[in-house]
Amino acid sequence: MKKIYLTATFLCFGYFLNAQTLGYNDIGVLFAKENINGTARYNGMSGAFGALGGDLSAMEINPAGAAVFLKSEFSISLNNRNTKTTAGYYGNNTQLENDFTNLSQAGGVFVFRGFSNSSEWGNIALGFNYSIANDFENLWIAEGNSGYSPLTDFYDPEPVVYGNAEGQYFENYTDGKNSKYSFTFAAQHNDNLYLGASITTYDIEHYQRTLTEEYNNDGSGNTLDVSSQQELLTYGNGVSFNFGAILKPNENIRLGLAYQSPVWYTLSEDFVEYDENVYENDALIESNYSGLNSFDYKLRTPSKLTGSFAYIFGNDGLVSVDYSYKNFSNIELSDANFIDENRDFSTNLEGVGELRIGTEWRFDNFSFRGGYHYENSPYKNAKSSDNLEGFSLGAGYKFRGGKFDIAYQNLSKTAPYNFYPQSNQVDSAELNFDTSIFTATLVLSL
Repeated sequence: MKKIYLTATFLCFGYFLNAQTLGYNDIGVLFAKENINGTARYNGMSGAFGALGGDLSAMEINPAGAAVFLKSEFSISLNNRNTKTTAGYYGNNTQLENDFTNLSQAGGVFVFRGFSNSSEWGNIALGFNYSIANDFENLWIAEGNSGYSPLTDFYDPEPVVYGNAEGQYFENYTDGKNSKYSFTFAAQHNDNLYLGASITTYDIEHYQRTLTEEYNNDGSGNTLDVSSQQELLTYGNGVSFNFGAILKPNENIRLGLAYQSPVWYTLSEDFVEYDENVYENDALIESNYSGLNSFDYKLRTPSKLTGSFAYIFGNDGLVSVDYSYKNFSNIELSDANFIDENRDFSTNLEGVGELRIGTEWRFDNFSFRGGYHYENSPYKNAKSSDNLEGFSLGAGYKFRGGKFDIAYQNLSKTAPYNFYPQSNQVDSAELNFDTSIFTATLVLSL
C-alpha cells in the first residue's frame, strides 16, 4: 500500500499531511525532465546540437553526431550552479540563495576509419558519456499568515479555543541527482549521412525533507504551536534508447532527426509520513512519529522527438535550431493501484514543445557562443511565467591537442507549491526560481 499510515489513530492527521512532500504525479513530471547540462560548448549554445554533432553532449540529443568527430576525443566538465528561490506567501516574500558544484560531464569517443578505401561507410564511432540529467539540490522557505491553520485546528484542545492564527512556516529541502550514462554507436555514409543509436542508463536518487510549523493563540495569552516534518527518499534505475540521423545535403546545411524512447524506471521509496510535535504555551504536550514505510513501483516517462536544422558559414561560424516535442500526458505509473494518478496525468498534463537556438563564431583559435532556450510547462493550467526560459553565453580557446571552453547559462521560471493540498482555505506558495550556471570543460584530442 502506498505511503501506509501505521495506526488508525493518526489517519485524520495524515489526511492533512499527505502531500507536504511531492506526490506521485509531481514525482512523475520531475523525473521526466532533463536539463541542459553538458560540456561548456554545448551549454554555451543552449544545447542546440541535434544537427551538428561533434560534441560529447550532443550524442545524447542525436547519437548520429558521434560520427561527425574526425578523431578520438575526451572531455571533462565542472559546473557551479547558483539558484535564487523566492517564495511568496500571503504578501510575504522570502528569498534563499544556494550554490552547488558538480562534476557535470565526463566522456570520450573513439573514431575508426572505414573498413576499406572502397567502402561507402566512412568513420565509425563508439562513444560514452556521463552527465547529470537533473540536479535536485535546493532549499527554500515560505512564511506568512493565511489566517487559517489546518494542523493546529486538529489539535485544538477543549475548552480553550485557539482561533487566532499567528502564522505558518514551511521549509523544503531537496537533494540528489539523476545521473545518466550513454553508450553510442554511429557511422558515416558517403560523406553526407550520419546514423547513430545509443542506449542510456539512469541512476536516480531524490531526497526531500519538509517542515511545517503553525503558530496560534487564543487571544488571552495562551499559545498552541504545531511542528510537523516529513521525509521522502525515492531512488532507482532506468533505461532508454535513442536513434538519430544527420543529413548533409550540401556544405552549408545540416538536418537532424532523433527519437528518444521513454525511460523505464524501477523505483523504491522510503517515506516518513510524519514526525510531529505539539506545544501548548511552549510546553510539549504531544509527540508522534509514523515510522518508516517502504514501497516499490515503476514509472514510464514520455518519449521525445527532436528535429534540428543548422546552417554552416564555412569556417567562420554557424547557427543551429532544435525543436523537441514530448507528451507528458503519457507518463504512467505501474506495479500498484495508480488509477487516480494515471488519470491525473492524462487530464492535467499535455504535450509540450522545447525550442533551443544556438550560434558559434570562430576567430583564429578563439570561439564565441550564444544561445536561447524556451520550454513550455507540461501543466494545462500553468501560467505563462511557469514556462522555462533562458539564455547562454560561452567562449573557447583551441590549443595543440585540445581546447578549453567556458559557458554561462541563466534560466528562470515560476511554480506553485501547495503544502496544504487537502485544505481549500489556504493558497499555494508562489515560487520564483532564478538559476545561473557556470561550466568549464577541458577537451583532449588524440
